[in-house]
Amino acid sequence: MKRYPPINPKVRKILHGADYNPDQWLDTPEVLAEDLRLMKLAHVNCASVGIFAWAKLEPEEGRFDFSWLDQIMDNLYKNGVYTILATPSGARPAWMSAKYPEVLRVQPNRQRILHGRRHNHCFTSPVYREKVRIINTKLAERYKEHPGLLIWHVSNEYNGECHCELCQEAFREWLKKKYDGDLEKLNKAWWNAFWSHTYTDWSQIQSPAPHGEELVHGLNLDWKRFVTHQTVDFFKHEIAPLKEITPEIPVTTNLMGTYPGLDYWKLAKEMDVVSWDSYPLWHGEKPNWQVGASTAFLHDLNRSLKGGKPFMLMESTPSVTNWCKVAKLKRPGMHVLASLQAVAHGSDTVQYFQWRKSRGCSEKFHGAVVDHCGHEHTRVFREVAACGKILEQLDDVVGTTVESQVAIIYDWENRWAIEDAQGPRNEKKDYQQTCEKHYQPFWQQGVPVDIINMDCDFSSYKLLVAPMMYMVRPGVAERLEQFVASGGTLVATYLSGIVDENDLCFLGGFPGPLRKVLGVWSEEIDALYDDDVNYVVLKDSPGKEYEAIELCDLIHAETAEVLATYKDDFYAGRPALTRNKFGAGNAYYIAFRSREDFLRDFYNHLIEALEIPKVLPAALPLGVTAQKRTDGQHDFIFIMNFNSDEQTVDIGDFELTDLIDGSIVKGSLKLPGYGVRILKAGSAVVELFASR
Repeated sequence: MKRYPPINPKVRKILHGADYNPDQWLDTPEVLAEDLRLMKLAHVNCASVGIFAWAKLEPEEGRFDFSWLDQIMDNLYKNGVYTILATPSGARPAWMSAKYPEVLRVQPNRQRILHGRRHNHCFTSPVYREKVRIINTKLAERYKEHPGLLIWHVSNEYNGECHCELCQEAFREWLKKKYDGDLEKLNKAWWNAFWSHTYTDWSQIQSPAPHGEELVHGLNLDWKRFVTHQTVDFFKHEIAPLKEITPEIPVTTNLMGTYPGLDYWKLAKEMDVVSWDSYPLWHGEKPNWQVGASTAFLHDLNRSLKGGKPFMLMESTPSVTNWCKVAKLKRPGMHVLASLQAVAHGSDTVQYFQWRKSRGCSEKFHGAVVDHCGHEHTRVFREVAACGKILEQLDDVVGTTVESQVAIIYDWENRWAIEDAQGPRNEKKDYQQTCEKHYQPFWQQGVPVDIINMDCDFSSYKLLVAPMMYMVRPGVAERLEQFVASGGTLVATYLSGIVDENDLCFLGGFPGPLRKVLGVWSEEIDALYDDDVNYVVLKDSPGKEYEAIELCDLIHAETAEVLATYKDDFYAGRPALTRNKFGAGNAYYIAFRSREDFLRDFYNHLIEALEIPKVLPAALPLGVTAQKRTDGQHDFIFIMNFNSDEQTVDIGDFELTDLIDGSIVKGSLKLPGYGVRILKAGSAVVELFASR
């Protein structure tokens, strides 16, 4: 295990800061001066500046004003705060929209939008690309020698799509390249003989539209791929002058969890460091431990996007969001817990939206470090400062990462295909939710997990979980066979091996190319109504039953061993859970959608049977989890309580050092509600842990 270098060697600490919008306060210099005082009190060492500042940087076409930004960056640096400098392409100035309407996006209904909002530009527009190149070049040239420049924050939360004629033509050119200029090849891939949809000229192809074509799945899938391609191409265009002029400054753009509009695996390849914006809804309809598990899934995804390299928590709220149905306050302790959870899963930063609340517009009630009262005497500010003080003591954690022997496959193209399918259920397909439910048992047991896609390398894992692998791209089945034959364990589920990369059904029986490794044939699948339920009975424990809900796959065991069967309906006695020995490994097939109890028991059994190491050897109370970062010599163990009441954790007879207060911890450990402890284990203890 290697330790990664810090994001920028200028700062070998966990970064702590926030989105800072001084361009909103230039007419009140006393506010800007007060910000510097408050940042010191909050233990802030970085600020993201200029994210939506284009109108202040270029108030008129060709007239640039960087004087205010010079002063801001100089003052921040003098006060120990580094700048994460943004490019302003996330929101255009009004003069550009008025003079160059081609930069305005066209909606799926082919209506061009008016100026307003943000993230609303055409990625294809030559005018917009040139304007972005100019301002990014000027920013890089002006600040290339600035000692406070730490990271380039490129644009903001890339999203959306444009259906203008420029994009239509770019889409056709992309298709020509993909299908080797062979229109008949495209017609076959999209199955265009259906409904007489055969194209006879490339000019006939249009992007999906509510008043046009929306039901050709191959078209829909390729359009989504094109949108990702065009976004990535625009990102590469944006960073070109930055990389040329400031090659030593890393670039990132903030992602949005599992935002469905872009395949982040493609975008992450072009980033030096992954960053993302995390806004879980604590204290709401779901128990906090479930929210914690879902958030951990997303942290693990962002770490995995760069093969385990530490990521950045670019945005989080220190108190509330203003865009959810109910803006419930974080309860005392939750802010520190949620922030350190990100660090536990591989983040080398804790950053917020926003530093100071805006006086007006849509985000004036969004959470911030500094409220409208403008001083430090608030509960939120105290919690942010307490978090910053803890982060200052985590220098040893910087650059470490998470070692995982378990991986769950979450794949964007697979999600697109599932969501576009009409049947077997058109509600509650729940691909992401299903992946998260398969993740929860590992989170509950304190077992580290990577979240990968089907194109990643499988060879380093003991256990590979592939929920609902509806799409199987070329070569994936062969690599899964090799993984299992070499001794790995694969878990697949209902709705696997249904379509190829073009969203065409496999012929010859499902699960298509996975049939050999899984040893089953799926004849048909039963979709249940919400109030329907069947039951699954384990062969080795006939008294133990689990509910089967929503989807029940009717399979035949070919080479697989039947471990459980359905209890009711016309398929009573048919296989519901199988295991296929394949080479030196095993492949399991879960034919039914279950509730949490089955997944908990099933994966707990596999954890024990495969001797997959837990962060702590003892069982953890519900709502308490443990995560570990390591450099191979030292482990940094984060024990987190997502319950509101105190919990006791058994850490065994190992002597661990509390990284914050330096005390020695062994035996049982009491965690207050929303409490977290960070413990350091030396090399001798690391070896003992590994042997348990």
